[in-house]
Amino acid sequence: MQRALLSFALLATLLLAPAIVHAKPEILLTQTGLSASELAVIIKEDDTQSKAVGEYYQTARHIPAANMIHVRFTPGQHVLGKDTFLKLKTEIDHATPVNVQAYAVTWTDPYRVDCMSVTSALAFGFDKKYCSTQCGVTKPSPYFNSSSLFPAKKFKIRPAMMLAGTSFAQVKLLIDRGVSSDHSFPAGTAYLLNTPDTTRSARAINYAQTAKELKGVFPIAVLKSNEISNKKDVLFYFTGLVQVPQLETLQFQPGALADHLTSLGGMLTDSTQMSALRWLEAGATASYGTVVEPCSHLQKFPFPGVAMFYYAKGASAIEAYWKSVAWPGEGVFVGEPLAKPFAPLLKEVAPGQYELSIFVPRKSQLYVESATARGGPFSPVAQQELHRGLNVQRFGVSESSEGFLRLRW
Repeated sequence: MQRALLSFALLATLLLAPAIVHAKPEILLTQTGLSASELAVIIKEDDTQSKAVGEYYQTARHIPAANMIHVRFTPGQHVLGKDTFLKLKTEIDHATPVNVQAYAVTWTDPYRVDCMSVTSALAFGFDKKYCSTQCGVTKPSPYFNSSSLFPAKKFKIRPAMMLAGTSFAQVKLLIDRGVSSDHSFPAGTAYLLNTPDTTRSARAINYAQTAKELKGVFPIAVLKSNEISNKKDVLFYFTGLVQVPQLETLQFQPGALADHLTSLGGMLTDSTQMSALRWLEAGATASYGTVVEPCSHLQKFPFPGVAMFYYAKGASAIEAYWKSVAWPGEGVFVGEPLAKPFAPLLKEVAPGQYELSIFVPRKSQLYVESATARGGPFSPVAQQELHRGLNVQRFGVSESSEGFLRLRW
């Protein structure tokens, strides 16, 4: 991973000069992912674990009280009926604040609504066009590979992710991992495995291109192997098998994404294949699996390069994963939605002295602009080149300056 340590001499010169205004300026950063105020949490009444998870998550992530949504339906189901879901969806839509862009779901069962996953049904509404017949295609997601930060506003959808697990203790560990990953810029490796299971390794066709496109962003190991073991730096793990061996020997970095292409990994609690929950139990922070037979359409599974790209841009786990699946109607997303290990971090390291850490997947420019009002107009102050990977910028700001500084890239 590339780390660039740079200093804004021009910015320091301009902003340390005497000013005619009298208070320290407010520094505005580019938004790269969802905030806690843009996420609603859905809790199932009569489900002890769901209620405990919802309460803990609200506290851990500082979710506004107005974003906590309670629903009630018959417990003990793997699959929710269409009619029951439509009633719940109406209640949820009515209770959702207008600014909310996505949902966290705090139960593990049900994971499916008729032929759709719970997460996709919540996002799109129940629609059989998102289901396939005879291994066919499904309606695509408009959110796939989108740069938008506002799916509800732009596409009229709210992506969802399940805070799922076999116990409250397991989900609590998951939440803690997600929170600890924020702005941590973990120096882990992406493992892309091409296994002897050729059907389930269909994604391997794109591995070489992924490694090329993200060179210098993440260390990427493309392996022709059935497994990895005894690795302590797992940041991404994408493979294709019915069961993935040696998970207990791995150490996942906080914020890690991992999944296996197989038919029924999204059947969280009753699959004959490996459940996506096993990834979370092993230490991953988010995963994905299909809830009905998808056949090996690549579009029904995450494209690793797309997920890694948006994660590197500072997106949250729910955004990066959702943007990587073209046809997500039959797939369930599980994990801690707001984990954002590569989101920018601004620290005041001394009075008037700042350190800005930015992670980018492409060579780009950092622009510094100033204004006397939050809404502008903004005027250019400085410009700095950003390299792929982690960039650390240091600069000073006069204590006698006021107004607003906007940092964008």
